[in-house]
Amino acid sequence: MTTLGVELAAARLLETVFGTSNIVWANVIGLILVYLTLGYFIGGRWADRSPHLTTFYRLLTWAAFSAGLIPLVSDPILNVAARAFPSPDTLSANIAVIGGSFVSVLVLFALPITLLGCVSPFAIRLALQHVSEAGDISGKMYAVSTLGSIVGNFTPVLLLIPTVGTTRTFLIFAGVLMVVALLGLARAGGRWWRYLWMPLVLAALALLTLPGPIKPVDEGQTLLFEKESAYNLIQVVEDVQGWRYLLLNEGQGWHSLYHPERLLTGFTWDYFLLAPLFNPPPFEKGQVERVAIIGLAAGTIARQYSAVYGPLPIDGVEIDGEIVRAGREFFDMDMPNLNTVVADGRYFLAHSDQCYDVIAVDAYRLPYIPWHLTTVEFFQQARDRLSQDGVLVINVGRTESDYRLVEAMVATLKVVFPSAHVVPVPDAFNAIIYATVQPTVIDNLATNLAALNDPFLGPVGQRALDDWWPMAGNGMVFTDDRAPVERLTNQIVVRYFLQGE
Repeated sequence: MTTLGVELAAARLLETVFGTSNIVWANVIGLILVYLTLGYFIGGRWADRSPHLTTFYRLLTWAAFSAGLIPLVSDPILNVAARAFPSPDTLSANIAVIGGSFVSVLVLFALPITLLGCVSPFAIRLALQHVSEAGDISGKMYAVSTLGSIVGNFTPVLLLIPTVGTTRTFLIFAGVLMVVALLGLARAGGRWWRYLWMPLVLAALALLTLPGPIKPVDEGQTLLFEKESAYNLIQVVEDVQGWRYLLLNEGQGWHSLYHPERLLTGFTWDYFLLAPLFNPPPFEKGQVERVAIIGLAAGTIARQYSAVYGPLPIDGVEIDGEIVRAGREFFDMDMPNLNTVVADGRYFLAHSDQCYDVIAVDAYRLPYIPWHLTTVEFFQQARDRLSQDGVLVINVGRTESDYRLVEAMVATLKVVFPSAHVVPVPDAFNAIIYATVQPTVIDNLATNLAALNDPFLGPVGQRALDDWWPMAGNGMVFTDDRAPVERLTNQIVVRYFLQGE
């Protein structure tokens, strides 16, 4: 139970700095398997040399203590790593510090996981009295161990981390194991009182570290909100100019932006407003009757559409309910025309019976992208929910020189849609793709903008026309059967850093 609980909490601990990419999970799972392998080997030899209950429970005591130390000792290392990551408007990063911190944090798991790996062979050795009982004893041990693993797998994700946070999750698992170890040591006649300093040290360190924020914010920003959900570390910060930002996990990307006196942000969200204007002219704003947003976040796109196109019905889909709560409290996400749905975006579209004029997908953020929202099958589901003048608009990550993911998305979209238009967002790692149900050309946007003469759409549309990039879409086509999105995004990120961009 403690092994699985520590593993899941460890991944969450690292996500606050390194994100939720498969590289993080591969490192966590791979190194923990290495440590368990080492523990199984050491535990078997240790049990043969000292087959005593007191030795066994002392082993558990040290395993519990070292597991509880992980979040308390790693905090300063993680803070250094967090400062090493660039802000979204910076094009440099100290890779040595990031890599060194990543390795340093993972090293912290070596001692507790190796000690926990020693437990199973040690327990079998102590319980086994006769060779004839080997099958029965080992079977019961594995059954109990697997049952504990089930508890350790679901409890952190569904209960502890969203309720009490990552640090307290570590301490709860460590505390339960410590109680078992000390009680066992007392029953075995060991000097259990000699180890009472361990929970006292953990409690003292917890009192020193827990009152502060989970993750520091940049200079010039004020932390308004911080919470761990089942999916993310969520932070809301405000700068000196009154802009509020929604930050998730490592905090490198802005997932929503809000100012009480301004509608346009000057960034990616503004470009979603242009989607209907790619249709053949003349196109009036009143023709947009219903909108769906996959990746609602804190409601920036919904707020802009409500202001520019009027109070039309908007279905906003966000998988993380805690983000929705933060949006309502800090981002003025209380539009009466907004129907908020807490669900996976693809599941929602597959079970929706609504017809939309615009489906906006703002769920693609390097280096982690939900692959099931990138495939031909998903885009076909979106196409089935669009009207005859419908437009699917998506935000895709890129670097200054690497458009491979954008090429792949255009190639995939063109399997379903007759036209797809690409607009890189200046001074950002984003490109906006507009896929239309009707065959369309870029001149449609210019003609519709000129006819509307809208104070909000005009400036954004002119930037889009200036930066529009014709793209053939010769990249890989993603399907539900084969969509190596994470491999491609990992290559893009590695290439970005190695080229020194």
